[in-house]
Amino acid sequence: MARLVIVSNRVALPRERSGAAGGLAVAMREALRRSGGLWFGWSGELNDEPSPAPEVIEAGKITYATLDLTHADHRAYYLGYSNSVIWPLFHYRLGLFEFRRDTFEGYLRVNAAFAAALAPLLQPDDLVWVHDYHLIPLGDELRKRGVQNHVGFFLHIPFPTTEVLAAMPGHEHLVKALCAYDLIGFQTEADLHGFADYIINEARGTIASDGTYSAFGRRGRAGVFPISIDTEGFARSAERSAAGPETKRLEESLVGRSLIIGVDRLDYSKGLPQRFEAFDYLMERRREHRSRVTLMQVAPPTRGQVAQYRALRRELEGLAGHINGKLAEFDWVPIRYLNKTFTRNTLAGFYRLARIGLVTPLRDGMNLVAKEYVAAQDGRDPGMLVLSRFAGAARELDSALIINPFDVEAMAEAMHQGLIMPLEERRARWNQMMEVLRRNSITKWREDFLRALREELPAKAAA
Repeated sequence: MARLVIVSNRVALPRERSGAAGGLAVAMREALRRSGGLWFGWSGELNDEPSPAPEVIEAGKITYATLDLTHADHRAYYLGYSNSVIWPLFHYRLGLFEFRRDTFEGYLRVNAAFAAALAPLLQPDDLVWVHDYHLIPLGDELRKRGVQNHVGFFLHIPFPTTEVLAAMPGHEHLVKALCAYDLIGFQTEADLHGFADYIINEARGTIASDGTYSAFGRRGRAGVFPISIDTEGFARSAERSAAGPETKRLEESLVGRSLIIGVDRLDYSKGLPQRFEAFDYLMERRREHRSRVTLMQVAPPTRGQVAQYRALRRELEGLAGHINGKLAEFDWVPIRYLNKTFTRNTLAGFYRLARIGLVTPLRDGMNLVAKEYVAAQDGRDPGMLVLSRFAGAARELDSALIINPFDVEAMAEAMHQGLIMPLEERRARWNQMMEVLRRNSITKWREDFLRALREELPAKAAA
């Protein structure tokens, strides 16, 4: 059986706290847990000099191989290009991306260094699965070093329209590098359509109905593989955690009030200011909910070295303070705003307790929190998911209350509807969403992608 090799920007090493792992890290651990294999990427450590060779750690069936980054490479590759150019632009925030030639060169340099370190570790029949926007050029760099393995790529964030992507200097280089992969996976049909439009109208290539494309002298296939969660495992975790001390403490602190919960990285793509404003509007226009509903927003800080993230944190602190100062009573604080990380098990219990799960990104690749919230619910008395139409999960969880996050009044009304929704309707909507999650689990996502990757011919020049 071919060994699975996963490559991601950040490797969540076994010694790290599970609560710090994001959606990608959790998905990768699930993918490797049964089959075993190699996980390669950045260690999370910064040094003055680059790593001479990867550090290798054996942990059960998983081998971890990591490289440290230099401070300069981290600034250019991670902060400068990945998260100040690709991230805002792919999330349609053109006013926030800051292109500089030196950061683009640093992005390419780190991808080349990753490829140079990974290539000697590969065995001839390895399946290589590269993840996310930090590593778009990695497949091309591996090909330059003679790697003939089947190499697939999965994009966890949205893929923009041609008009948006064309605003980025060097977009041709990026998409040409992307086409070095045998298989490219996207979260939604909209992402695939954006890629297909670029191939046809910008690259002057071709793409067939099955996703097979020819462009830049290369051939490959692109498809839709919506990522998911371990549905049954998360449901069991939520049931156990509901009786745990953290959930009990939270429940007691609410004193019978309904809980609305949001859990997001502190990121401008998540629509957090609009969410706070919608909750404020709900309290102003639906006064029957005052002192009876609490919004708890968990927002661990991220990318604090990027100016836009520091500004967002200040904005949210100001909004939370303003709303609480205006509405709070001596025994009720409307918004609990927490800049800290909780373990997934603890969050599972919190989700189960919440009457409303608020997932309202301005644009998102999938958003696994939406799926986790649904899976965590008690089917006898489930809460209601309020979900942005711009999250990839909205294509699957269409029985949620789907909202436009730019319309704070409509978001407030959806929260109201979720709070007053009759039990039978909540049960019906929850059962429909759980049917989708049980059918499309993380196991199916992994198997579908790897099956498709095995079927692809090694990348080669187009005829």
